[in-house]
Amino acid sequence: MAKAKTLVGLDVHATKIVAVVLDAETGQLQTFSMDGDAAGAAGFCAGLPRPVRVAYEAGPTGYGLARELVRRGIECVVAAPSKIPRASGDRVKTDRRDAEHLVRLLLAGKLHAVRIPGDEEEALRDLVRAREAVRVDLMRSRHRLSKLLLRHGIRFDDGQAWTERHRRWLETVKLDWAAAQATLLDARGAIDALVHRREQLEREIVGLLPACPWTVQVARLRCLRGVDTLTAVGLCSEIGDFARFARAEQLMSYVGLVPSEFTTGQQRRLGSITKTGSEHARRLLVEAAWHYRKRPAVGTALTDRQQDQPPEVIAVAWSAQRRLHRTWTRLEQRAKRRTIIAVAAARELAGFAWAICQIE
Repeated sequence: MAKAKTLVGLDVHATKIVAVVLDAETGQLQTFSMDGDAAGAAGFCAGLPRPVRVAYEAGPTGYGLARELVRRGIECVVAAPSKIPRASGDRVKTDRRDAEHLVRLLLAGKLHAVRIPGDEEEALRDLVRAREAVRVDLMRSRHRLSKLLLRHGIRFDDGQAWTERHRRWLETVKLDWAAAQATLLDARGAIDALVHRREQLEREIVGLLPACPWTVQVARLRCLRGVDTLTAVGLCSEIGDFARFARAEQLMSYVGLVPSEFTTGQQRRLGSITKTGSEHARRLLVEAAWHYRKRPAVGTALTDRQQDQPPEVIAVAWSAQRRLHRTWTRLEQRAKRRTIIAVAAARELAGFAWAICQIE
């Protein structure tokens, strides 16, 4: 890669972009302001003395600007916001200062780049995240309805909640006050609408799967116990290309499942997990890890998912069952809380997910 002659730091907003241009040979800084149009900003960068390197902070404007810069033959670094070093005593924040800070870090090589997904991949990830948002809204709506009934002393004692039986029971509930009954009907309607939206989004995801970039990865991940279609698609949408991680430990760190650490002098302290990266991917791995409490076995559903998959993939999936079950057994014998055990198993499951996607 040729050494850049011009470095550009961009502070990007929806309606405004501030650019600080650094001449790598003379050290001269220049500041420019333009509107939020990605094509215009890319054209401005393309007109600078080549080679040009550009950096901006990942944010709600997405990756359109980065892809436009790449199309014009310009190297672009989309910086991870959580890893941008900032002085604790720096209390002045402006767009120009932010752009200048980025270009100086770019010159020093201190920026951590995030992966830039393709157009189709980003669209599929948005669809998966839309389904996740509906799931969260549905859970909150169900909690609100349950607490409403609890305040009126009404409980469901005939099996699990949110089953068909529970739904039929809800239709028979009548509250004494008209306002309370109206609130109950509104909550039921909101839940029904969210269930319908969730099912529609899931059908869209499954329908797009055969032609999506993750078809092979999804099929292999489904060989793991506790990982069905929606879980596999969710992991692929958040992680992308598993091969970009050189080691399984890097993937574990990426999804925030490694312990935090505070080491100074002769003292070393390990704390709770870092919880960095994708919360969605971390939740999917932890939920799947609970399936490994049971003894290793290959049931009918798992057999169907493993059909036509390479023997090496199935062998890794079986190794995952045996190892993660041993993890559950060992930590339960040490009287660890099950929530902590699930996180520990999820960390190891992330490693097996990485391994299963490396098989040629």
